Amino acid sequence: MTQIEAIVAQVDDLQEGEMRQVRVGDIDVLLVRLNGQFYAVGAYCTHYQAPLAEGVLSGKQVICPWHHAYFDVTTGDQQEPPGLDSLCRYAVTVEENHVKVSVGADTPETPSLTGARSPTMATYNPDIDSRTFVILGAGAAGAHAAETLRVAGYQGRILMATQDDRLPYDRTWLSKDYLIGQVSSDQLPLRSADFYHAHAIEIWLNQPAVRVDANGKSITFASGETITYDALLLATGGKPRQLNVPGQELQNVLTLRSAADMEQILAAVQQASRAVVIGSSFIGMEAAAGLAQHHIPVTVVSPDRLPFEKILGAEIGEIFQQVHEENGVTFCFRQKVVRLEGDDRDTVAAVILENGDRLQADLVIVGIGVQPATEFVEGVDLHPTDGSVLVDDYLKAADGLYAAGDIACYPDWRTHEPTRVEHWRVAAQQGRIAAYNMAGQAVTFRTVPIFWTMQFQFPLRYVGHADQWDELIINGDLQQRQFIAFYIKDQQVLAAASSQRDTETAAIVELMRLNQMPDPDALRDPALDLVKLLHP
Repeated sequence: MTQIEAIVAQVDDLQEGEMRQVRVGDIDVLLVRLNGQFYAVGAYCTHYQAPLAEGVLSGKQVICPWHHAYFDVTTGDQQEPPGLDSLCRYAVTVEENHVKVSVGADTPETPSLTGARSPTMATYNPDIDSRTFVILGAGAAGAHAAETLRVAGYQGRILMATQDDRLPYDRTWLSKDYLIGQVSSDQLPLRSADFYHAHAIEIWLNQPAVRVDANGKSITFASGETITYDALLLATGGKPRQLNVPGQELQNVLTLRSAADMEQILAAVQQASRAVVIGSSFIGMEAAAGLAQHHIPVTVVSPDRLPFEKILGAEIGEIFQQVHEENGVTFCFRQKVVRLEGDDRDTVAAVILENGDRLQADLVIVGIGVQPATEFVEGVDLHPTDGSVLVDDYLKAADGLYAAGDIACYPDWRTHEPTRVEHWRVAAQQGRIAAYNMAGQAVTFRTVPIFWTMQFQFPLRYVGHADQWDELIINGDLQQRQFIAFYIKDQQVLAAASSQRDTETAAIVELMRLNQMPDPDALRDPALDLVKLLHP
């Protein structure tokens, strides 16, 4: 494109550590003043296009306000997921107190309207590196690991094998925007086939593994083929738990984990008149919200007293219940399903509860959690309760074998407790860290877990991890649905849940990472400015 230059600010317009979104021609740019210098990068997060100017700056890192990707503002390089791309970097000059940004032929990268660029990757060269690294699974952990291996300089063979029938895609969209028609199927893939081909990342579709021998460093697939590896990342994710009641085999009794599952649900929705969601997990509640937006009466059945009470507490659980009920969803709490009944076409017709109630339904979604897909793995230590893979601080489970994502049980760097978190961003983080370690860089997994949900128009972000807490500090107004809730255990902030407080939540992520969260007494002060704590 033709080079475009524009004066975007005066030197004194930005204070040290300040950032501002400016415009150069048709390109939005994030301008940052740091250590007396000015830097210009793409203005939007490469994940879902959040405006980075609404995030926070910590050192030379800008943190996205929505899902907390990290970018280096001096280079544009992405340092934390969930996106895959880095930011374009633009030339900045200062002349006579004017700050000028140049976009185009003489800029360090060819600009895009979104300000995104693919990361710099090593070239496959088997003459230099004859090793084979295998990734089992093509979800968040697998997809991020494959690219990070090349970013880390690995030039050997990369093979990603998946039981899925399609290239890696954004699973977080399935129960949210895809279910309600705001995202199309062609928007789901994370990368194109051409991208993987260009970077010599082999992908085997429809290839489930049936045996991993960690001692022999071999993998056997359902097709009968066996390969050996030099390093392996297990990223097989979770399998939806089944209901295990009479009638579970009926038509239109579905789970939601994959794109294929969602296609079945969308087909069933076209003919459905009433739906029942079994389970008040995040998948179950997001599915209930999506089905209700198809104008289908929806009932959620759950053995719990409230949604998410064990994870978020009763106060926030009640808000979720209110949001759903305002949109027509009904609940049957403290109830279990004892059987499903069908019609003469073997399609589900009713859900029978333990109290004898009969709920009419011609579509049932089972959302009662997942279990780690590890039953075929030999030679590694598995958690005695859930079968997850026990890993160390480097996500290593055995010689040359790593695990990431839903199947990885890792030591929390703050509490030292064995921890497993089932969320897309955590899986992406772990995939990246495992890849760096496979490539020989010895990087510990010392990061802050993050997840998010959107149900109807109610967004929630959760950072950190707390199985238990002895105090909940609420900053804001729960009924207005603008708040931050801090989960305290033994005078330590373990986690925070928030809604419509995005910039402050991005600051919390960084304060947790730096181990600089204020104590509970300070958090009780409604005037506390969390963002300013990063720039005292």
